[in-house]
Amino acid sequence: MTTAASGQTDQVETSLSLKRRTGGSRRRVAFVGTGYIADWHAQCIKQVTNAELAAVCDRVLPKAEALARKFGVPKIYSSLEDMLVHETLDAVHVLLPPDRHFEAARTILEAGVDVFMEKPMCERAVDCESLVRIAAERGLRLGVGHNFLFSRPYERLRRDLRSGVLGQIDHVTITWHRPLPPVLHGPFNIWMLREPANILLEIGSHSAAHLLDLVGKPEEMHVHASNPVDLPTGQRFYRRWQVNALKDRTAVELRFSFVPGFSEYSIQVRGSLAAATVDFERNTYSLLQHTPNDPDFDVYHMVRNQAKSLKQQARQTLSTFFRGKLKMGRGGNPYAMSITGAMDAFYAPGDGPLDERVDDRMGADVIRLCEQMSAAANLPREAARASSIPRSVAASRTTPPRILVLGGTGFIGKELIRQLTSSGHEIRMLVRNAGNLPLELRGPSVDVQSGDLLNKQDLERAMEGIDYVLHLARANVKTWAEYQEFEIGATRNVAEAAVAAGVKRLVYTGSIASYYQGSKAGTITEATPLDKRIARANFYSRAKTASEELLLQMHREQGLGVVILRPGIVIGRGASPFHFGVGMWWNDAVCQIFGDGRNKLPLVLVEDVAAAVIAAMEKPDIEGRSFNLVGDPCLSAQEYLDELDRCAGIRIQRFPTPVFRFYLKDMAKWVVKVAVRHPERQMPTYRESETRTLLAPFDCSAAKNVLGWRPVTDRTELVRRGIEEPLKEFTR
Repeated sequence: MTTAASGQTDQVETSLSLKRRTGGSRRRVAFVGTGYIADWHAQCIKQVTNAELAAVCDRVLPKAEALARKFGVPKIYSSLEDMLVHETLDAVHVLLPPDRHFEAARTILEAGVDVFMEKPMCERAVDCESLVRIAAERGLRLGVGHNFLFSRPYERLRRDLRSGVLGQIDHVTITWHRPLPPVLHGPFNIWMLREPANILLEIGSHSAAHLLDLVGKPEEMHVHASNPVDLPTGQRFYRRWQVNALKDRTAVELRFSFVPGFSEYSIQVRGSLAAATVDFERNTYSLLQHTPNDPDFDVYHMVRNQAKSLKQQARQTLSTFFRGKLKMGRGGNPYAMSITGAMDAFYAPGDGPLDERVDDRMGADVIRLCEQMSAAANLPREAARASSIPRSVAASRTTPPRILVLGGTGFIGKELIRQLTSSGHEIRMLVRNAGNLPLELRGPSVDVQSGDLLNKQDLERAMEGIDYVLHLARANVKTWAEYQEFEIGATRNVAEAAVAAGVKRLVYTGSIASYYQGSKAGTITEATPLDKRIARANFYSRAKTASEELLLQMHREQGLGVVILRPGIVIGRGASPFHFGVGMWWNDAVCQIFGDGRNKLPLVLVEDVAAAVIAAMEKPDIEGRSFNLVGDPCLSAQEYLDELDRCAGIRIQRFPTPVFRFYLKDMAKWVVKVAVRHPERQMPTYRESETRTLLAPFDCSAAKNVLGWRPVTDRTELVRRGIEEPLKEFTR
């Protein structure tokens, strides 16, 4: 390091030390990584009194721009090194995938800046120890956000255990029973699914942190992994884990289940004087203590006291949530509050040691314990038998691909690729995440290229030699600004690249959500105008409609050969049977139906949609036309739920709900957004709420006559392929 750099580092360290001691000026904080968890960190850091978010960094610059725009962050970077050079920072939050934690944290520490890491600290304990050593040598803070250690109910348990209220601890049971959607629907090559033991680091680190905090390092341990399933990548994933450990006289159980079902995340502690339960899902703490009464009355008073406490906690949780929404001091949901608690501990004034729950030593011990659990499981060697990264097959291809599929790793895209390859087509895919492509779809006829629709160079490379572009990609975003950039902007990039490359035809999948479908709509055909009031509709519908208008304008002005398809409610293999087109689902257990749920729904099988995409690609002289894709009416929402109940042997709670209730609920949300000056405070309309009932029937004669489209019309076959098969995938 040069002398100038050393002097700059010393100055930064001196300034930071002064801020710690005095709790003075706000600390300048930056993020590296702007994925899912970064959104939570950005929300929570606003409630930390002596810290402010000054910059964000992500190598995918549009992601950094989106987060910065949402939270008003002044600076964005695509390089961590550049950010460290150009910004005077007190701390950086490392919010990257776990396999990138070590290098990023080491770079930040060596630049003389404190580090706050999202769990798990690193992939390996040896890397954790290395970071601990660097931080100690440089006098820097290194913290790890095991946020559930700061949950309000957990802090009550911790206090009662350490004060002796529970007596001598005999048994601790930590339960994590929560569905893991990526196991069912992808993305399948994310870090936690790449190796069987990674799930212990990603999810098991929560429970390992609780074990260490409550009873310490175990002296013996037995681990059993079971219920394996082979992912589309060929990797094996174990959906159930049982850990039995012993520390002195205290027995500990860790139980993990990642299959679909009712969510449970709890800690139960049995002591010699009392028993206690933390329910993280419900944000409650229950303490069962004996009372000075005869045994029968003792039970009554224990239950009565427990019920009273739970009622008070429920009110407090709801009150805290509303305070957060209304920006009335500290507030938010329990998860956000626990993250805020971890940040409070990390940014606490003073030069003393960190709270042991956020200390780097705890982070390293958690990873070491997870490694021990993994080793004790004694997983078979063949569990990691397949790579999640597709092998290059370009050398074995005999003819260059003429078809480019965008969105091929999605629900409809996978089925489309199956049909194209089975018909002998050579295709190319442009994907950000190749791990979502099943192994059986990788072969000599599929050329997989990595890239992004926002990168014009990636699109230019992908369209070399291409005649047909099948655009099924959609953005998974929330705000209108994000839809404008990642949905409409991406579609504009695709269309411009297609024109420049001389592509013969672009097939774009829109949505029937572009239509008004309420009681006054009448029968909808392609001659039916799109909703004239779409600007007041939900962001997804608006974005799809805007994308269509953009493509048709380019067809008229630049000769873009575009064909537009508008699928209905698409069901079938690869999708959850708990479909949001049927109603508003709450935890796969409760379905709130739009209206009475007795009108037939615009359902269509995924196989039929894929077949229509291929037909729209091949049929001559249909440029500039659009086609609706809805099967013949077979099932209402009530009938769909009846069939789902029958196939699964369950009884889902269903609640038919009048349209005006949805409208009033949306109005209430709007009032809150106006009160807090939320940037997305668009006033809802009754028309938008009514459209959710999907009352309008569809006439898809055009698709049948022009494209030769033949969707499934038999109700029994629709139920088998649209409900039974997805249900088997969901519950396998």
